[in-house]
Amino acid sequence: MVPENLKEIRVVQALDALQGAVVAGKLDYNEVTLEIEPARIVEVCRLLKETCQFNRLSAVTCVDVYPLEPRFEVIYHLHAIPSAGVGLAPARNERLRLKCRVSGDLPQIDSVYEVWKAADWYEREVFDLFGVSFRNHPNLKRILMPEDWEGYPLRKDYPVHGFKYSYPHD
Repeated sequence: MVPENLKEIRVVQALDALQGAVVAGKLDYNEVTLEIEPARIVEVCRLLKETCQFNRLSAVTCVDVYPLEPRFEVIYHLHAIPSAGVGLAPARNERLRLKCRVSGDLPQIDSVYEVWKAADWYEREVFDLFGVSFRNHPNLKRILMPEDWEGYPLRKDYPVHGFKYSYPHD
């Protein structure tokens, strides 16, 4: 449920058309964070890009809140870049944070790659370090760790000193 103090915000009003997509929200330090139903993330992102002109995905990251469930928060940082040019919409510099909570040892969420191509490496990084799988991602494979690496180093249950690993090519 969206708090009353957010219902005046233009972006929240636009998302009101997608009934049930926004689970919760908050306004801290003049920054809006909306919790989105994970099954609706692509639909929400598409509306935000096409209708509200959030034309830049500046980051996708994740937080492991172990031992709580749902364990993972996938976080999207969006940016409405000011337009420059004659006849375009008035300049604005608006930011928005979206959160989706996913659970399980092998968490999954739909990829937003089809909305913003910039999601490619961000989603691969979250997959590589947290083990969150992005359905419909065109190239979901490790980006930072070796292909044969076992485990996800940024999970809270990963050993503090890591696993002993032998690099075969060194």
